[in-house]
Amino acid sequence: MSAARTSRLRLVVIQALVFSLFATLAVRLYYVQVVDGDAYTARAASQSVREVIEQPQRGLIVDDMGRPLVTNRTSWVVSIDRTVLDRLGEQDRADLLARVAKATGTPVGEMEGKLLDCGDDGAVTGVCWNGSPYQPVPVAVDVAQPVALRILEQPEDYPGVVAEEQTLRSYPRPFGVNLAHVLGYLSPITEEEYDQAQSEGDESLNAASVVGRAGLEKQYDEWLRGMPGHSGVAVDSMGRKLGEEEGLEAQPGDTLVTSIDAKVQGVVEQELAATIEKARATFDDVTGRNYEADAGAVVVMEAKTGRVVAMASQPTYDPEVWVGGISEKELNHLYSKKAGTPLLGRATQGQFAPGSTWKPFMTAGALSNGYGEDDRLNCSSAFRVGNRDFRNYESSAYGMITFAEALQVSCNTFFYRVGYDYWSRFGSDVDDVDAKDPLVETAKKFGFGSSTGVDLPEEASGRIADRAWKRDYYEAQKDYYCGLAEEGGDDFLHRFAREFCIEGFAYRAGDAVNFAIGQGDTVVTPLQLARAYAALSNGGTLYEPRIGKAVVSGDGTVLQRIEPEASGRVKLSDRAMEYVDQALLGTPKVGTLAWKFTDFPLEQVQIRGKTGSAEVYGKQSTSWVASYDENYVVVMMVSQGGTGSGTSGDAVRRIWETLYGVEGDAVRPDQAAIPGTKPPRGLPTFMEDGTILPPAREERS
Repeated sequence: MSAARTSRLRLVVIQALVFSLFATLAVRLYYVQVVDGDAYTARAASQSVREVIEQPQRGLIVDDMGRPLVTNRTSWVVSIDRTVLDRLGEQDRADLLARVAKATGTPVGEMEGKLLDCGDDGAVTGVCWNGSPYQPVPVAVDVAQPVALRILEQPEDYPGVVAEEQTLRSYPRPFGVNLAHVLGYLSPITEEEYDQAQSEGDESLNAASVVGRAGLEKQYDEWLRGMPGHSGVAVDSMGRKLGEEEGLEAQPGDTLVTSIDAKVQGVVEQELAATIEKARATFDDVTGRNYEADAGAVVVMEAKTGRVVAMASQPTYDPEVWVGGISEKELNHLYSKKAGTPLLGRATQGQFAPGSTWKPFMTAGALSNGYGEDDRLNCSSAFRVGNRDFRNYESSAYGMITFAEALQVSCNTFFYRVGYDYWSRFGSDVDDVDAKDPLVETAKKFGFGSSTGVDLPEEASGRIADRAWKRDYYEAQKDYYCGLAEEGGDDFLHRFAREFCIEGFAYRAGDAVNFAIGQGDTVVTPLQLARAYAALSNGGTLYEPRIGKAVVSGDGTVLQRIEPEASGRVKLSDRAMEYVDQALLGTPKVGTLAWKFTDFPLEQVQIRGKTGSAEVYGKQSTSWVASYDENYVVVMMVSQGGTGSGTSGDAVRRIWETLYGVEGDAVRPDQAAIPGTKPPRGLPTFMEDGTILPPAREERS
């Protein structure tokens, strides 16, 4: 066969192959475009549509009269589309961020932090972006409207920059209230929380959600958060937005009605702040310097229900600092010990020695365990235990007195003798960790040493420093202190370490007498103390304190009533409880509070009270005043603030005047009609136009 003929044959074969390939391709295209065209079109369309989440408007928080404590407001927010930003060159990207920074007054570094995904290196929780990559990232809030409009009108200068109105948390502050530790705050959901919500099928949370982190915002987050909506956004192959599709509308969160009375709360906060300021200007003769008054708290509670009417803590912070994202500097300040750790709510999380406010419970325990109402003990200037004199305050001496008189004049040596007596009879064997101790048992019956169950997260439990606690503490700390003891040294720390290493496990007589007057290692929270005094008022019922009162939907439907719950009863002699109650009537009349309640209408408002000045080694005295009547409990504490009545007495009186509308030496005759003087039984009325009306007057107790 010739070479030419062979070449023509090869050409024919190649042509046949090419034709076959084109024929196969044509058939395949026919099937794709005609036979399966609809299916592929649908798949292509779905791949070009990205879901965008519409965040719901968070529910309101209101006081018992319907006054808004937390609402929502609209704000111009500037956001940046990172898909557009990432396609810009390095210089163009820098120029764009610089223009946005100049227009909004937001530093470039701050914007860069917000544009980071929360999983990226260098990302700061609470600042970084945890939402969808297809949603613009907010970089500036509360932008002036003219600035926002200029950004919208000049897209060529601001590619990928979006300006729109969004809703943010707002704090109307009726009567100037702060209430930060009660209300709490929000921050973006974490990756772990989002993954958990996905695994549980919780559709109320998404990657861009904000959730409650503290206070009522956290406790009732599931009610307040609402249900997100969603819509579709069509994008091209480069991720650029082409259009929008209809979706599901977001459902706003429900409203939380609380038992807080904003009028009382405002007075409580003002009095606490003023008392701390006054204490810091007062000279302490013991330490030779002014009182530090580093912290304080006030709790006002309904004695018959456990509902919290007001609660304040110092130092505090502005809840607005969390709105729109908190800076790292601001976050560090909230945790700063130098600033007093403002994020710590002292009313529920602060733990302090109760001092003489402890004595009424010790009295109830003693009268239920062998002592009689007519028994008299010596209120001497000092009481010797071993080789140490335990002294009365300012070494005062009142001779042989009753329990009632000992409470009214707050005699330490009287209660030292009670504590020492029980220790001698039941607990002098240091190896017997389970020795009987009526005073410790009484403290536990009043709920001390365990959390109250208040509807706020992260509540402290306090501590009863009994024999078991001291043994556990010794086991946990002995290596440290024994190591210090081996170093030698003659300063206090090394002397203490040597003593602790040898017998730190032993519950000595000194521990027992200190326990009897609320000193030593026993600590309580102001809320625990308020609940225990409420039990004295109501006959022995311990309530789980409640701030939430009801959850109400947007149309005014009551979804859930939050009723007071009793967690137990104080199982002591009824006669002993009544004796203590009657004895404490004398404190504002003839006892340590009398000089602060001169001309107060005590016959109309029968206040019982107890003062305390708790001493802690290395610190100044902590001021306490605990008081109650048949309706309310008022407890005030100022850490390192001085004496009980001397520092806190005036403020406590003014709080009582607010509760009962006292003018001069009488209760105003129309006080029952004044909003805020008595807790309402009913709930506010929520109108269709958004107006909130207070409970009807006939529903007020």
